[in-house]
Amino acid sequence: MTVDSPRTVVLLRHAKADWPSVPDHERPLADRGRLDAPMAGRRLADDGIAPDLVLCSTAARTRETWKLAAHELPHRPRTVYEERLYDASLGELLALLSETPDEVGSLLVVAHNPGMHAVAEALAGSADSDAMARMKSGGFPTAAFAVVTFSGSWKTVEHGVGRLTAFWTPHEA
Repeated sequence: MTVDSPRTVVLLRHAKADWPSVPDHERPLADRGRLDAPMAGRRLADDGIAPDLVLCSTAARTRETWKLAAHELPHRPRTVYEERLYDASLGELLALLSETPDEVGSLLVVAHNPGMHAVAEALAGSADSDAMARMKSGGFPTAAFAVVTFSGSWKTVEHGVGRLTAFWTPHEA
């Protein structure tokens, strides 16, 4: 890949988590989350999304979401569990994206809100069809994902650089 190659970043929010008496970082998925995470994986596969690299938060709910979603993909991409994704701000998320090696054409990030919503809105200078309107009106629910494309090096990731090409939620009407 060259630095001017098209890039795709898929921003997947973890599925619905349970609220047991454990530290937040260790919260597991709720029953609904264990149903929704594979649905997200099937939709990624159906849409032909095949990430070269996955960055996944180290929180239990993100790791479980990714495990269930990845099982639905035709091939499992290399996965890096990244502590900095837990509770990351918009600026921290953009900095992490900019560290992606340029040989990666498609990156999937499994993390948390409000960060996933914020970075999707920040990157998307434009959008296909009604994707942006749906994301803004319905928020970024659990197990939802946004797909943003842009051209250039990962080092050039900044506000407005991309196009929101898809936004999916597991319980769309």
